Amino acid sequence: MKFNLFKALACAVMATGAAIASPFASAQDFPTRPVRIITPFPAGAGPEAVVRLVAERLQRKWGKPVIVENRPGANGFIAIDAFKRGATDGHDLMHLDNVHLVAYPHMFKKLPYDPVKDFDPLAPLFRTYFFVAVSSAGKYKTVADILSDAKARPGALNYGSWSVGNPVHLGSALLETMTDTKMQHVIYKETSQLYTGVATGELDWALGSAATAGPLQRTGRLKFIAVTGPKRHPAFPDVPTVSESGGPANYEVTGWTLIAAPKGLPKPVADKIQRDIEEALADPEIKSRYATFGYDLFPATRDQFNQFISSESAKYADVIKRAKISLE
Repeated sequence: MKFNLFKALACAVMATGAAIASPFASAQDFPTRPVRIITPFPAGAGPEAVVRLVAERLQRKWGKPVIVENRPGANGFIAIDAFKRGATDGHDLMHLDNVHLVAYPHMFKKLPYDPVKDFDPLAPLFRTYFFVAVSSAGKYKTVADILSDAKARPGALNYGSWSVGNPVHLGSALLETMTDTKMQHVIYKETSQLYTGVATGELDWALGSAATAGPLQRTGRLKFIAVTGPKRHPAFPDVPTVSESGGPANYEVTGWTLIAAPKGLPKPVADKIQRDIEEALADPEIKSRYATFGYDLFPATRDQFNQFISSESAKYADVIKRAKISLE
């Protein structure tokens, strides 16, 4: 009887030890099979290209295939649904746009996902600031010029974007709420049409990144009169901040994407994936490619990143409420 009790206790201790060690063992062994990164972006889009660059480096490090699976459409909900139905052990990862976590929860009456319960944000891939773009042949030289005209003619000025609720739309709405102005939002199907509309004077202004609005800016048809960051961008040192251009202080608009894991992934595995993504992003070749996209690295610990997500969510919750933006 004593012998059996001893054996039972020994087995219990071994089982407990294995349970404690298993997350660490799984972290050391991860991945044990191909990894899938599901993205809501179509092939060839800037954010999707970044994911492929990272996936290539993760594949080299892990010695297992890292597959980028494009599931565009329906505001990213198709991709998110595939992720929710996928593996929960880290072999399926999700590429998210910032709006999925900080804007859509406040815009949609019913979401097919829970931003808190379904995702564990692991690492931001990049951050991009936007520029206030106007026609080079137009009358606006500063943000102050736009705001002065908007206050003199409420509702007469217009700005554009490619959908309701994207960072460019919300960033423009934020400028309205911070300055107590009212302008019209015009939606274009393609970003190329959007910025051509600004260049021809069809649109008064629009926020655009170096990747989307840069081509027309480089040809001289568009002019950047301000950047939406807290300081001037090193690639555009002559472009002032919005505040320097006569706009409100503390106005900041960014677009960013991230890699998320399923909620509840063991911390050692999540930490390994995060470290390996950060190592991939430190590759000089990726930094060089970022310059062509107009993207910036976004170094942050998981705690810092989660705090940033919370602050962005609170900011856009207020913007969306005040602008009365709602989607079914």
